[in-house]
Amino acid sequence: MAELAELYPGFEAHNIDTPAGRIFVRTGGEGRPLLLVHGFPQTGVMWHRVAPALAKTHRVIIPDLPGYGWSAAPEPGKDHAPYSKRAMGEALVAMMEHLGHAHFAIVGHDRGARASYRLALDNVGRVDRLALLDIAPTVSTWHAIDRSRALKSYHWSFLAQPHPFPETMIGKDPLYFLDWTLASWSGPKNLSVFDPRAIAHYRAAFSSPDHIRAACEDYRAGATIDLAHDEADLAAGRVMECPVLVLWGDHGSVSTGPLESWRPFAPRLQGAPIHSGHYMCEEAPEAVLAALKGFLG
Repeated sequence: MAELAELYPGFEAHNIDTPAGRIFVRTGGEGRPLLLVHGFPQTGVMWHRVAPALAKTHRVIIPDLPGYGWSAAPEPGKDHAPYSKRAMGEALVAMMEHLGHAHFAIVGHDRGARASYRLALDNVGRVDRLALLDIAPTVSTWHAIDRSRALKSYHWSFLAQPHPFPETMIGKDPLYFLDWTLASWSGPKNLSVFDPRAIAHYRAAFSSPDHIRAACEDYRAGATIDLAHDEADLAAGRVMECPVLVLWGDHGSVSTGPLESWRPFAPRLQGAPIHSGHYMCEEAPEAVLAALKGFLG
């Protein structure tokens, strides 16, 4: 860790014990609390191009999710529950309470957005505002998979295969898998949109076997317990009561526009595309900041 570039000058680093184990978190800025939650296959480093601007108006909290980055990887469970988005949400709530924040806004990207909307559904009244970046709900994603979607989102089924198959395949050359994933989901289909210092962080974090397994467990939970939680909420009519902003890359993973899929969960919904691939906070940080500024206030 000491050999990696510091991309958050002026931010403080913490290690906080939660029900999911130790979480590594960076904090900076002053104002209303704003939680930024990264996705796969990245870490909290992915916010480095937008966090300094957000820290001018907010107290910014940037964790590494359980099993990612410098956070501990929980022991896998038979039902994948330790990596459910409900468990991740509970860990984030415990972390925020430890830092003194009972209510807060959230911006989540990719898997972090899934943990974020689950947190909002499970904790009505705790989340002030929620921004979800480049995802559709887990339930609508699984139910909509056809030939085109399966080819585009092959990792959903590959990473969800039983242990140890995907871990073994990725473990043969984890940096190849990581670089391929980062490049293929970006707008230009290469690594040019990423700061090389950020890529060094992603590579260091993704190289350990326990974190490779954690990423697979994340997707196994997505195919099972997370899907069941979404289906139960749909059947019960549970919604997120806070305002919800959905942003998606016009060359991202949900480029057709996900607003209709979010309406059953988010009655106070708004959204717009960003000219970007999947990694919009690194590809189009100014556009993301402009959209968040109007939403977060």
